[in-house]
Amino acid sequence: MANTLTQDKQHALRDGIAIPAHPLALTSERQLDKRRQRALVRYYMAAGAGGIAVGVHTTQFEIRKKGIDLYEPVLRIAAEEVARAGNTQSFVKVAGICGPTEQAIKEAEVAAEYEYDLGLVSLGGISDQSEKELLQHVRHISEIIPIFGFYLQPAVGGRLLSYQFWKEFSEIPNVMAIKIAPFNRYQTLDVARAVCQSNRKDDIALFTGNDDNIIADLLTTYRFNIDGKQIEKPIVGGLLGHWAVWTEKAVEFFGRVKAARKDGAILSDLLSLGTEITDSNAALFDAPNHFAGCIPGIHEVLRRQGLLEGRWCLNPAEKLSEGQITEIDRIYRDYPHLNDDRFVRKHLNQWMND
Repeated sequence: MANTLTQDKQHALRDGIAIPAHPLALTSERQLDKRRQRALVRYYMAAGAGGIAVGVHTTQFEIRKKGIDLYEPVLRIAAEEVARAGNTQSFVKVAGICGPTEQAIKEAEVAAEYEYDLGLVSLGGISDQSEKELLQHVRHISEIIPIFGFYLQPAVGGRLLSYQFWKEFSEIPNVMAIKIAPFNRYQTLDVARAVCQSNRKDDIALFTGNDDNIIADLLTTYRFNIDGKQIEKPIVGGLLGHWAVWTEKAVEFFGRVKAARKDGAILSDLLSLGTEITDSNAALFDAPNHFAGCIPGIHEVLRRQGLLEGRWCLNPAEKLSEGQITEIDRIYRDYPHLNDDRFVRKHLNQWMND
């Protein structure tokens, strides 16, 4: 029997929360740095995040490789830290789940063992399967853990999926949320319309994963004429790699968005803030080089803050692209109000040594 979400966590999802995608802390020998891995969890909780996503793209897909075998340890460490903080009532733990069905089921079982609330199911890496087969794949996983759907952009391993796929996906009973991350407005619209068309439109929370369009997505309520009735569905929160850094500020901005949304006012300063965040994301995620340096870009900010020791990835070839460090310097200079360096400095020793 599948795990189920508590009422508190269902409410948190539907109200909208900020969920950072958790990076992987490594030593210079590319071994797991457990102390810094724990410090990152503490940072995200202290910054006011409503959850964390572990074992996802930002955590590096290579954690699953034989001989590396870090999937279980990183999920366990995060679960231990959340439990230790006593932050379990509405704090949402999301586990990344990927690969063919046999692998995905094993990962879902690990996530369920450590009481993760949802499985973020990536359909990248199984591109040879038809949409019908992918839907059956998700149904199998949903029998173990509630599902956080994931439309992953093709540039980092995702695939294009049809409107009809998302409509059928939304009918799966244990789907509780969908992260929309194709970095494409047309495909984002497909998912929103499909959910509104489904019988489970009131049960599924929409989250942005479009790191290139964060604020605009969070300010958007989708409206569709469904059988003569206007159906509305907002994007209520975010599960974002971008929020792995400068998280305290991200939570602050998210709070401003929620207040504006509640008042029915879309403020021009929030839209301008959104363009600054998108510009910053281009530098961090290495957009000019098709996102080749996105994970090292995240690591570089965390390294500067002292949360990570270095930018190392499990794949030694995964490095900052030429010119990317200059771009990161630029966004630090041009948008000092976006970083939370002061907040990190104030608490870093406690997170590292507590």
